[in-house]
Amino acid sequence: MELLKKIESKQATLGVIGLGYVGLPLAVEFARAGFSVVGYDVDAHKVAELMAGRSYIPDVPSEHLAEVVKSGKFKATTDAKALAAADIIDICVPTPLRKTKDPDMTYVVQAVDAVAAVLKKGQLIILESTTYPGTTVEVVQPSLAAKGFKPGVDFYLAFSPERVDPGNPQYQTKNIPKVVGGINDDSTRAAVAFYEQVMDKVVPVSSPSVAEMVKLLENTFRAVNIGLVNELALMCHRMGLDVWEVIDAAKTKPFGFMPFYPGPGLGGHCIPIDPFYLSWKARQYNFEARFIELAGSVNGAMPEFVVQRIIDALNSQKKSLNGSRVHIIGVAYKRDVNDLRESPALEVLELLAHRGAIVSYTDPYVAAFKHASLDLQHVDEAVAHQSVDCGVIITDHKVFDYAKMVDRFPLLVDTRNALKGVTRPNIFRL
Repeated sequence: MELLKKIESKQATLGVIGLGYVGLPLAVEFARAGFSVVGYDVDAHKVAELMAGRSYIPDVPSEHLAEVVKSGKFKATTDAKALAAADIIDICVPTPLRKTKDPDMTYVVQAVDAVAAVLKKGQLIILESTTYPGTTVEVVQPSLAAKGFKPGVDFYLAFSPERVDPGNPQYQTKNIPKVVGGINDDSTRAAVAFYEQVMDKVVPVSSPSVAEMVKLLENTFRAVNIGLVNELALMCHRMGLDVWEVIDAAKTKPFGFMPFYPGPGLGGHCIPIDPFYLSWKARQYNFEARFIELAGSVNGAMPEFVVQRIIDALNSQKKSLNGSRVHIIGVAYKRDVNDLRESPALEVLELLAHRGAIVSYTDPYVAAFKHASLDLQHVDEAVAHQSVDCGVIITDHKVFDYAKMVDRFPLLVDTRNALKGVTRPNIFRL
């Protein structure tokens, strides 16, 4: 196979479609390993920033990006025709849900159309976007085969789920094991050889559908267990028990227990979304994914519970939510990242504003944002407390000085156990 020779000698050119949290780290890693990489994105601003050597992804240092741009190993473009130079094309586009919780494959279809326009014999096409089992074979393959090329012979096709964890310094693109499933042995062999040039470990599986299911299992496992512990948090609140103390004691068991933690809801592009891809696919087989649906219901109700705890806190001082000034501390979906996708803070803010609260926020990772009717800018916490009735810890960034918050805010609702071990009359917990 000629492609294998080009991969092993690093003479193969990589094309990456989608330069976000998945595509950009992948592109830069391969460029730093010596491959020529063409990154394609429809966002002209992103492309301009990248070509100036400025990274907008925290996990990709600007110095690493600038290095590969300067060397000519990485080029970003808004011209899909540039993908014609690629021997390998990796699709890393979003796969959101529709309002009906059905998969929205718009971006995948658009990406596949772009690939089909430049498809040539001997190319390897890899889909990394999280999706339901069967997508690679049912959606991607027919579109490419329509060009008159025989799948697995004239071109190679595989699925390899992205497994990035933004903001995790321990596990990043290079050292997260890479699961790969091709449509035939040659496709799997080519994809494995490709990823082995950069990744520490590659795990081949028997088919794209297995690889697609792997990612959904991983995130469904997390969503269901988070749903369980969120329900436990609600139960403990009714019983007057500290759920955090319960979990800390339970996790001392050295076997048979894995700690999960409650919170204000689910955020990020994966965990709130991926299980519903699986649930949707299961319905096509007349199978009801009851755990997934129940976990979704429990997790989706947590922002409402947070608002109720804010109301409880304000009531303790004979104040109503309507007209009160409520300050959200941390709006990113998780600690130490700048990513707002599906952040529970957004729903909490919406609910508060809808009920008449005057809202503001502090997040050093998010300078400003617009969402629904909200148009807000970061307010430094050191001054924000001077004019609010209640602070709410939604995202527990490490940079926050929680000890000072306890003294500064007249009321403080803690949804993340950031104030562990601190007992004050002004503190209200999840």
